[in-house]
Amino acid sequence: MKHLVILGAGTAGTTLANRLRRRLPEDWNLTVVDPSPTHLYQPGLLFLPFGAHDDAAMQRPRTRTLGAGISWVEKMVERVDLEKRRVQLVGATELEYDLLVLATGAQIRPDLTPGLLGDQWRQTIHDFYTLEGAQALRFALDRFVKGRLVVNIVEMPIKCPVAPLEFLFLADDFFRRRGLREKVELVYATPLDSAFTRPLAAKTLGGLLEAKGIQVEAEFAAAEVDGEARVLKSYDERQVPYDLLVTIPTHAGAEYVTASGLGNELGFIPTDKDTLQVKGHENLFALGDGTDLPSSKAGSVAHFQAEVLEENLLHAIRGESLEPGFDGHANCFVETGGHKAMLIDFNYTVEPLPGTYPLPVVGPFRLLRESRLNHLGKVAFRPLYWKALLPGRPIPVPTRMSMSGKRQPKPTLLSAEGDSHAHA
Repeated sequence: MKHLVILGAGTAGTTLANRLRRRLPEDWNLTVVDPSPTHLYQPGLLFLPFGAHDDAAMQRPRTRTLGAGISWVEKMVERVDLEKRRVQLVGATELEYDLLVLATGAQIRPDLTPGLLGDQWRQTIHDFYTLEGAQALRFALDRFVKGRLVVNIVEMPIKCPVAPLEFLFLADDFFRRRGLREKVELVYATPLDSAFTRPLAAKTLGGLLEAKGIQVEAEFAAAEVDGEARVLKSYDERQVPYDLLVTIPTHAGAEYVTASGLGNELGFIPTDKDTLQVKGHENLFALGDGTDLPSSKAGSVAHFQAEVLEENLLHAIRGESLEPGFDGHANCFVETGGHKAMLIDFNYTVEPLPGTYPLPVVGPFRLLRESRLNHLGKVAFRPLYWKALLPGRPIPVPTRMSMSGKRQPKPTLLSAEGDSHAHA
């Protein structure tokens, strides 16, 4: 019997496992390793701070998310022994593998920024990238009636790069509905030089920030936080005062990735951007937020990667050449407040463009433009996630990005300033 082992049962690992279980040869078994007994719907975290109370519905037992024929090992990984082809688990247990998939995800590391984890953590300093953080922030926002609310990205890359912008747009709407917007100052402190990494999307999203009266502190590289004085400080000695700080801390890969000699300085796995094979290792593959790929760390990306890696693992089992099937495709709804959202669709080489999606003219979704239908698309993603994406069922969205319905911008729209984002 041969062994295919997947480390991690988040969106990427679970989707891949559920797709593979139906197609593996009979002489292969499939094992998933993850210490958490529940699966969390991470996109739902964005809405908890603004009054949503569907916390329980955002979680499901791991036994319900992994299909029949998949062995689940509820243990933590200590390290990967590359020479012996074994995964060492905490408690001296070992798992042998013939093919290993690293779906190790990304974790927030507030401990890497001095001052974040001081006495004010979850008091005047909050995050919303964890369930506990989003729940605590919900309590804080409910009692926040005036002052300066600062949203800060410590450094890139992060999971769901548009989430901080969505938080600001929803915060603007949240305080307007409560009649408090004039009493609340919203500030976005970002290490980027604009609202987003691609020029057209940066221009559109930046315009929305300006229209909503949200200040932008660009190229702000956060160095430390003075929790007592309530000041966020940058490496170039700029200071941003706050009454409430919402931080998106440094993200890093799993600690055992670094311990196994497989990660870069932040523990992200060097991965071939087209085939999803771990660089320098024929029998190792990676997908999801734990890779170092220049693509978004988002659920849609994990879905597209799972489809590509499913085929390449079967190629590897049969001794065939791998296919360069992943093009960096990302597809994201961006909540903009007032029950509206924007949709962006892009890949490694093509930036988000205006137009309609998925069909020309009729859409029904609008690209780079706010609409209520886009918001409904965002809301509808949750049942689609549980019933189709995670179980590995077919979804009528092309794995590779399509230019259907998209409009190329006129050259004059790409200013010299916008061109500087092209390689971000």
